Amino acid sequence: MTLEMWITLGILVIAIILFITEWLRVDVVALGVVIFLMVSGILTPEEAIYGFSSPVVLTVAALFVVGGAALQTGLADAFGRRILALAGNSPLKLTAVIMGTVALLSCFISDMGTVAVMAPAILSISWRSKIKPSKLLLPLSIGSLLGGATTLIGTPPNIIVSNLLVKNGLAPFKFFDFTPIGLILLFAGIIFITITSRWLLPERTVSTDVQRVETPDELVQLYKLPEGLFRLRVRRRSPLAGQTLNEAALRQNFSVTVLEILRTPEPRAIAKVGDRRLVLQEEEAKSISPTPQTGLRPNDILICQGEPDDIAQASAYWKLGLQPAQADDKEALVNNEVGVAEVLLPPRSSLIGKTLVSTHFGSRYKLTVLDISRPREEELLSLKETELQFGDTLLVQGAWKDILALRKRRRDFVVAGQPEAMSGPPAQAKAPLALLILAGMLILLIANITPITTAAMLAGFLMVIVGCLSIDDAYEAVDWKSLVLIAGMLPMSTALQKVGLVNLGAEWLSQTLGQMGTIPIMATLFLITSIFTQVISNTATTVLIAPIAFSISQKLGVQPHAFLMLVAIASSTAFASPVASPVNTLVMGAGDYRFSDYLKVGVPLIFVSLIITVLVLPLLWPL
Repeated sequence: MTLEMWITLGILVIAIILFITEWLRVDVVALGVVIFLMVSGILTPEEAIYGFSSPVVLTVAALFVVGGAALQTGLADAFGRRILALAGNSPLKLTAVIMGTVALLSCFISDMGTVAVMAPAILSISWRSKIKPSKLLLPLSIGSLLGGATTLIGTPPNIIVSNLLVKNGLAPFKFFDFTPIGLILLFAGIIFITITSRWLLPERTVSTDVQRVETPDELVQLYKLPEGLFRLRVRRRSPLAGQTLNEAALRQNFSVTVLEILRTPEPRAIAKVGDRRLVLQEEEAKSISPTPQTGLRPNDILICQGEPDDIAQASAYWKLGLQPAQADDKEALVNNEVGVAEVLLPPRSSLIGKTLVSTHFGSRYKLTVLDISRPREEELLSLKETELQFGDTLLVQGAWKDILALRKRRRDFVVAGQPEAMSGPPAQAKAPLALLILAGMLILLIANITPITTAAMLAGFLMVIVGCLSIDDAYEAVDWKSLVLIAGMLPMSTALQKVGLVNLGAEWLSQTLGQMGTIPIMATLFLITSIFTQVISNTATTVLIAPIAFSISQKLGVQPHAFLMLVAIASSTAFASPVASPVNTLVMGAGDYRFSDYLKVGVPLIFVSLIITVLVLPLLWPL
């Protein structure tokens, strides 16, 4: 082992530890890898920043935009619901249809987006068919992971291993090259889950009914929010006149949330006759979205949400006029600009153990928490004093853009449901165009007319041009943390090869297991990859393991395609832990799952996948 090898190995080990513990965000760790590889002299600056211009990064970014358009136009939601409508009430048939449907969507859209769209529909079906959500939601997440492994664009690891072939002067994988083994694994997974679900999947009743909702409007009704709506008028002699909402502290002191401000415009002069002026008084009040800095004026009408006693106390303290809410005031809760959504706290959220007050939630995220619910907890939880726990669900209210911004903070939040649907009818009317562009991209890829990067970037560009999503929405659809992770870890792969660690690891595995044949080596690679993907992202796992797999195939004198496909497939077997994939975390609270539930289902399914993969791949890709 040379000094360069030890330095590179040290950087890698530290990165893996940080990935597992999440003491730092994964994208920060990836950037640190790039920097330290440059500082140490292992890589030149050109080699270290290569990842940021890699075709893999550009392709994945473009596919995020395409998937975001399919979600925002309602295309994915409509497609999924139509298929689920055929499932009926049979538990076994329902499980099979759910897994097949989500797998089909995951072939073209990110796993997270697919599950976020499908989960509310599944919960509604569960409620109507009287089947426990715990019997359906884990199959949903597993189906999305298996579906991503069936096409070239289904998941980033598939694109990474294909690009590795190109870098080594070999033909890349085609669009449907993953499909034969992917479909076999999917069918095996469906059969395994449907047969064993009676014993392996728990049957729990979630104590809270919060998880049954499908839309923001249903959330409003479920939480009985309209019953807590009132109007408070700022009188001319009220001390509140002239103060900002932040100074008024209605939320902090009285648990009263201001949803909207109705302000009658000041009269304006339109003519002057002698010493008199003719003024025009506009009757229609102007709607103002409140912010902490919004100043209050006399005669402002505050549409507020809160308990009647709290509203009465705030009214008396600030000398406000109290009025009942009107029929259309509930639009202040949900419209095309603002709305409500449920947000789940994953295991490593930085909010765990803290209160909403100590985290400055409102000012930090520009959202208001209207309710906190907790699995197996029926008592009303205090918004001020409750210390948040893993699995808590926050009902938040505010601008849709701020709700969607929480999706970028995957470590802290999982946004349930589909806020994208609130983009309104104009976006949904673009669904046929989105379908046409998606079909065109697939034709280009299937017919091998253009490289995958070209087809994906063209499709993403057209989605923006025709209005399926705005350019701002396109930026928000991209998971920038994942892109930085890929761009930052690709240079680590280069460094491992440059200093000789890849050859060293490949030689050790070849000598240790080479006498036993290729099947034991493939099985070992599968297990190593699968174990890594339970604790760090499938992307980082693939970047690290794929070069070793390629080197082993070269030392054994066989074609590398089977080995690289094996690594990509194994990286998608994130079944055995709720933190192995965001989709597992998303269904955990709604299904009331525990860590042991993932192990019971995931570990046997990983070994089923291992056996099928090592036996079938050599037949599809002769060694």
